[in-house]
Amino acid sequence: MEKINDDTKNIKALTWLSGGHFVNDIYTGLLNPIMPFIAAKLAFSMAFATVIMSIAQIFSNLLQPLFGFYADRFHKRFFIFWGLLMSSMFISFAPGAPNIPFLIFFIIFGSLGSSFFHPQALGVVTYFAGRSAAKSLGIFLSMGTVGYAFGPIFSAYVAQFWGFERMPVLAVFGICWALLMFAMVPKFSIVTSALKNTTLKKTFCDILSNTELRILIIVSMLKTLINNSCAILLPFLWKSMGCSPFYIGVALFLFIFAGGIGSLISRSAEQILGTRNIFYFSMISTLPLMILFILTYKTMPVLSLIIFALMGMFTMMAFPVTMYLAQNVLPEYKSVISGFINGFSWGIVAIFMTLIGFSAQNFGITKVLLIVAVIPAACSPLVKLLHISKSNNL
Repeated sequence: MEKINDDTKNIKALTWLSGGHFVNDIYTGLLNPIMPFIAAKLAFSMAFATVIMSIAQIFSNLLQPLFGFYADRFHKRFFIFWGLLMSSMFISFAPGAPNIPFLIFFIIFGSLGSSFFHPQALGVVTYFAGRSAAKSLGIFLSMGTVGYAFGPIFSAYVAQFWGFERMPVLAVFGICWALLMFAMVPKFSIVTSALKNTTLKKTFCDILSNTELRILIIVSMLKTLINNSCAILLPFLWKSMGCSPFYIGVALFLFIFAGGIGSLISRSAEQILGTRNIFYFSMISTLPLMILFILTYKTMPVLSLIIFALMGMFTMMAFPVTMYLAQNVLPEYKSVISGFINGFSWGIVAIFMTLIGFSAQNFGITKVLLIVAVIPAACSPLVKLLHISKSNNL
């Protein structure tokens, strides 16, 4: 494997890739706070809105392992560059769509851009980082989470004060960053001899037949279940209470930004508590926090937002640990595994989000969120099955 030894080039590449993750994920977070208002404009229900958001998650995440496989084999910057361009252009046009078919069209192609970007970017980060892979992964992941947090702020502000027809202006930032990133990130060649003669079927079988990886994928799915359920359903709850788009955007910003902080401090927390305990804490703490949120969101809204932010932080705290452990189980498949942990898990959860959306419409949002919060806590004994040694620690 060819390896770049110039530390300056490596740092520059990591900086631009992390920045690209920040920018790309701004666009993945644009639609959540304003979807209730798009639904009102185009006259569709909350249940159908969850179907649309599920489509977005499926195209932005479920296909990531496939794109990760080709990224590992072709080792070109194609996926990173075009992925960011597609995300920024198509998602920015979605809120102003004149009808439902155009809305779905923009969402599908914008989501595919995110699916292009993530697996290759995650694989390339560990390549440029070298020995500091765990730390660099934490920074890269936290930058994406922070970008995802700022997305609701930007879209809610533009929607409320400028109008949906001005949303395409948000594409300019992503287009400019993609062009700069193409110029600043060095060309690379990271394909390994193990990948030259492998097939897509063999790669997927190697990954999905590995017990350790299956558990880590399930853990990632449980984290995603909490994030998606809160991000999609709560805007409808707040809209029903008369909250403005900007208020909803701020609330989601706090939740996701706190998740970015959780990713950033993951390494320090892991060193203090231990790898296994980080998983337990992240999976179990969501349930009491969700109960407290439900008890306070009407009577003590400020306190409920603080609790909501803590939920985001604790949920994301185990994510860099999950990614790092997964990539080191079968290191020759870094991009593909990144696609499974960061993408496939989101896509599978997105399929179930349709059922969750219809359940929330029929039985109530808070009741469904409470049930959702029980699931990670109930599944936490899976952590015992992970083979974690001192050499695994971040």
